[in-house]
Amino acid sequence: MSERQRSEQQLGARRSRDAAGIPHLHAADHDTLAFAQGQVTAVDRAWQIEVERHRSQGTSAAFLGPDALAWDSFARRVRLDDTARRCHAALDPATARWVGRYVDGVNAGLATGAARAPEFAATGLTAGHWQPWTPLAIWLAHHVLFAGFGTKLWRTHVTRRLGPHAARLFAAEGQHSSGSNGWLIAAERTADGAALIAGDPHRIIEAPGIYQQIRLACPEYDVLGFAVPGVPGIPHFGHAGEVAWAITNAMADYQDGYAERLRRRNGRVEAYGPHGWRPAHRHVEIVEVAGADPVEVEVIETERGPVISGGPDEHPDVTVSLRHPPRVTGDLGFAVLPALLRARTVADLDAALDGWVEPVNVVLAADTAGGLLHRVAGRVPQRHPDNGLRVVPGWDERYAWRGWHPMPKAPVDQVAVMANERGISAALGVEFAPPYRAERIRELLTAGTDWRPEQQASVQTDTHLGSAGPLLDLLAGLTGLSAGAATLRDRLRRWDRRMAADSVDAARFADLRTAIVRRLTAHPTLAVLADDAGYPDVFVPWLALPPRVGYALTRLLHADLDGLDRDALLRAALEEVVEADDNRPWGERHRLAPWRALPDPAAPPGPELAGDHDCVLATASVPGVTDLCLRGPAARYVWDLGQRERSRWVVPLGATGSGAHRDDQLPLWVRGELIEVTCDWGRLTEEHDD
Repeated sequence: MSERQRSEQQLGARRSRDAAGIPHLHAADHDTLAFAQGQVTAVDRAWQIEVERHRSQGTSAAFLGPDALAWDSFARRVRLDDTARRCHAALDPATARWVGRYVDGVNAGLATGAARAPEFAATGLTAGHWQPWTPLAIWLAHHVLFAGFGTKLWRTHVTRRLGPHAARLFAAEGQHSSGSNGWLIAAERTADGAALIAGDPHRIIEAPGIYQQIRLACPEYDVLGFAVPGVPGIPHFGHAGEVAWAITNAMADYQDGYAERLRRRNGRVEAYGPHGWRPAHRHVEIVEVAGADPVEVEVIETERGPVISGGPDEHPDVTVSLRHPPRVTGDLGFAVLPALLRARTVADLDAALDGWVEPVNVVLAADTAGGLLHRVAGRVPQRHPDNGLRVVPGWDERYAWRGWHPMPKAPVDQVAVMANERGISAALGVEFAPPYRAERIRELLTAGTDWRPEQQASVQTDTHLGSAGPLLDLLAGLTGLSAGAATLRDRLRRWDRRMAADSVDAARFADLRTAIVRRLTAHPTLAVLADDAGYPDVFVPWLALPPRVGYALTRLLHADLDGLDRDALLRAALEEVVEADDNRPWGERHRLAPWRALPDPAAPPGPELAGDHDCVLATASVPGVTDLCLRGPAARYVWDLGQRERSRWVVPLGATGSGAHRDDQLPLWVRGELIEVTCDWGRLTEEHDD
């Protein structure tokens, strides 16, 4: 044991685990607890957090190879690491010290964690050294493309090809966005007279997972919830005994793209803005690439923000800067994180969340005194409405930021639901999720008045696909079908619209949807959108045509597209499905396919799943591209405000990145089951470093 570890033990840091391997940490004080959290995270998830550190620095291609180059180039150009340094320099001393103790813990545990993770040897990577601002950089890397900036590039591309009238043709939540389900049931609708909060965040499913189950306890507080590996505290989903909270993506629009006119003059770069030509910051960085030559990246920043596409030698149509609140203000809101841990009431949480910056979230919270909270938290600039739709001219003063929006709040009347729909945050965004998930959750919850924690899983795993209805309704009046196509049409219209894993009808519906997407994608009016938009490769997920068509399918089928014979297209799609005669059930094709920084070509197929994008069980496929599930519930939770020990949680894989608990929760997650949280320290197994 090192001297540092001995000193931490002497200060009263204790690490225990429950049967699922979830760490429960107890320390003598707040800062020592931060050290313990950093250390256990490094031991359990060294590979994951080192990948994230390198991604935040734009250095991951040095060991992951050319596939990581697009991200690294973007990270350099958008100046992630520099923004993190700025925000860290502005922290108050107490928060800076707390973050620093977490970093100290990470550095103390990395060598142990790296020895347990085979990926280090496979890539030749050695554990590095974290800087005081690294957690802020990791937070930025996770969320810098969270607010729909890529969708503005897409709409700009659509406008150039099809005209301004087409900008909203594809309005829909897609595979490139992160959503969630969440709900609060007030005490009068629960069996035990105490509020319940439940839900599941939807993100790309990663291995290891983005959410780390953990408990943090010291004399000031005792909080369990989901941490983000590499970041101290419990930012999004937590239960402190007296108060609990959860979030969903507010779908707010708080990032802008500005078209830039750049020129080289006397050895420097200048940008044309509202007041004429102004000097721009410019320097060059080198990105090392495993197995390939190094790549030179020119980093330019105008008065609007870092240039993330194009440059002085390229057309203004593709030369775009990104403006987002942390870069503008030098504040990432990290002082909120320790305040959340110390909160005892919804009033405490509400006051703390006034300092939240990004991502902009809808928050639900409840406390044991009956307090309820439903609000938006974050920082959204006030500016011209066109800023929300597309890239706007950086030289036009009309598109400048002019202050900040106040954050909305709403009363809670027995049941509050948040599912990324156009609700409490409607004034802050442009595109929201279709209402299907929110409506279905509300329908299920209002049907009962004696809800218990264990019953929430039935809501979380509901497979009714509301978005199937509008599409199937279009089939009703079709004529000229073959006998087989007519039979299929009638069968799908009788289908219960549940995306059950064992349902052949669900699979047939998915086949029909895919056939329609492919035909629409090939339609001459839309096919031009498959042309290269001229933006960097990191934005391909936002610019690919088939997913855009797939997620906006019903809207497009009702659009006035030149030469579109909708009935003929639907008939041809039905006939194609009949001809394919694929009778495999949905689950055989809808399998989990988690993202891994180091892919394993020999990995067996993932487990069969129920659900789909617009189900409450939002195991999202990408219509027209793949039936595999790439994005879905990255965690599930139920917080009981009556007795915390009746709360429960689960993650898609496991509590750690390697070892026995790497994926032992996967069978539970697939079945929709949750683990009861362990609150009794006597039921835990204490760990010792030696």
